[in-house]
Amino acid sequence: MELEGQVALITGGTRGIGRGIAEAFVAEGANVVINGRSAEKGQQALEEMDAGDQVHFIAGDVTNQEICEGLVDQTVEHYGKIDIVVPNAGGGTAEGEEPSPLVDMTEANWQFVLNWNLNHPMWLMRRALKYMIPQEHGRIMSVSSMYGKVVIPAQAPYCTTKHALNGLTKVVAQEVGTLGITVNALCPGGILTDVMKESGPMAAEQLGMEFEEFLTWMQQPSAIKRMNTVEDCALVAVLLASEAGAGITGSLISIDGGQAPY
Repeated sequence: MELEGQVALITGGTRGIGRGIAEAFVAEGANVVINGRSAEKGQQALEEMDAGDQVHFIAGDVTNQEICEGLVDQTVEHYGKIDIVVPNAGGGTAEGEEPSPLVDMTEANWQFVLNWNLNHPMWLMRRALKYMIPQEHGRIMSVSSMYGKVVIPAQAPYCTTKHALNGLTKVVAQEVGTLGITVNALCPGGILTDVMKESGPMAAEQLGMEFEEFLTWMQQPSAIKRMNTVEDCALVAVLLASEAGAGITGSLISIDGGQAPY
């Protein structure tokens, strides 16, 4: 198995892309800590994954710096080390907010998404590197977005933070490249996860579309003419986490069916 004996931390790991990556890592022999805000959903994920001691859940809101740093420390306390960090949690709006043009955007929404999509990965990276640098081994792969390369109207917080996360990825990759640590970002396009089903109708409305029309619209620029899947992302994550991925760093890996221009 590709990841036998490795220890991974995945935020937003109870569903969607994070859950898919967690399941793929477990299948390859890794011990995995998954994080989410809901203890109930965390317990449900553990039961559904049915992986015994290979999976551990820690509840916490990653928009809080102390919680992010604590997740890294608790992973080390539980499994003895940390090899892989996947900052996956994130989204386009705070709870109760809707996508809007910049002129109508609230300050609270901007600050929340900034913490969720950019500060949370930075906090995790910075803390994890304290452990990875001495062991001269580590894999960091943030889940960014196609919209870290292109933009969509009414999504200034989301697009801005994902562009910044891609920049952070490249900077940190340069800083630790000689230390056995790789830093990359996955940039998925439209993937029909639970999050997409929840937030997609609001984005569709901003574009004057019904949700089904919005999904069709999202697929039009795709070379493969379909939505990408959670499994597409998980397979790339396994490659990056394995020794086969040791030479891949500072990369913004598109998983979007060829939609992004670079």
